Amino acid sequence: MDGKRVRVGVIGAGSWAIANHIPILAAREDVELVSAVRTNREALALLRERFGFEHVSDDYRDALELGLDAVVVASPAGLHYEHVKAALEAGAHVLCEKPFTTKPEHAWELHDIASERDRHLLLALGWNYRPTAIEAKRLMETPGVGDVQHVLVAMASGLRGLLQGTGSYRGQDAFFQPAAKTWTDPRLSGGGYAPAALSHALGLALWLTGQRASQVFAFMNDEGAGIDLHDAISVRFGSGATGSISGASSPPGGSAVDQEDAPWPRHQLQVRVYGTEGHLVADLERDFLWLFRDDGKDVKVDLPPRAGLYGCDDPPDVLIELALGNAAENRSPADVGARTVELLSAAYESASTGAVARIRAHGSEGRSAPAG
Repeated sequence: MDGKRVRVGVIGAGSWAIANHIPILAAREDVELVSAVRTNREALALLRERFGFEHVSDDYRDALELGLDAVVVASPAGLHYEHVKAALEAGAHVLCEKPFTTKPEHAWELHDIASERDRHLLLALGWNYRPTAIEAKRLMETPGVGDVQHVLVAMASGLRGLLQGTGSYRGQDAFFQPAAKTWTDPRLSGGGYAPAALSHALGLALWLTGQRASQVFAFMNDEGAGIDLHDAISVRFGSGATGSISGASSPPGGSAVDQEDAPWPRHQLQVRVYGTEGHLVADLERDFLWLFRDDGKDVKVDLPPRAGLYGCDDPPDVLIELALGNAAENRSPADVGARTVELLSAAYESASTGAVARIRAHGSEGRSAPAG
């Protein structure tokens, strides 16, 4: 595609896509915004007027007939499988919002389709592209912590109003409000806090460690909301390592400010990895990264200010660079998304049955998870 503009379509051009993905793409001279897909004719007209899309429709199939090079899928999670599969089969490279899918078998199928068709498929896991995560990944590779024995993930963010259907989230577009059912109807969302937020944290932790869950036990608290607002998950990984995953929704003012002039309170996110040779602590709320090893190597990384502040600028840019054939690293690949989905799916099964849920292989993904 040397010298050409990347023809892009957005399926699910809702509040978050309009606030983040579309402006980033529109600012690039090597991108042609071809088609936007969503419900609501008035919203479609405004999208065309604001961003200059050549084509708008409420049917994603119309968009995929236009010879798109790349597609952003930001529809409700329950529709991701259908939309991503169609985009890949139409020959496009794809950026998919998290959670990847609501069913593990769908996630692994999409992973395999992308591989078979030599298409790039990445997830909108913004933290994986932030300085704290990039440096943490480097430290996990060299000098590392030895064999991973335990993974701790603790996250909290101000999404309670959104999940209860009484509020929204910071960073949304002022005009295009998120539809409540996108988050409160489990048929569309896949659940509550776990897919809405913990998918971010797990996408980071599983990318850093290369681990894949094999057994999961979970307690969840919905406080009458009908979907989980708080999650306590215990994990046995295929490697034999254990994991402890905590997720909590707080009132909107309690966290997740994520503004550059107000470093606290922010999304509370901490990932700790304990191994046979040392341990790593990544605290993204407080911009702290430390690796300690038994051999005396003690590395405290001098991070830039707000290195752990959440941002999702990079995934849309990486999609375009990969579509152009340029050198860019996919730090949120499909296998990370699939490993996240199967862990969360097992957590919901366990919370429902009160028993340990075992993760079952789905076809060709039965292979060992890659290290990165």
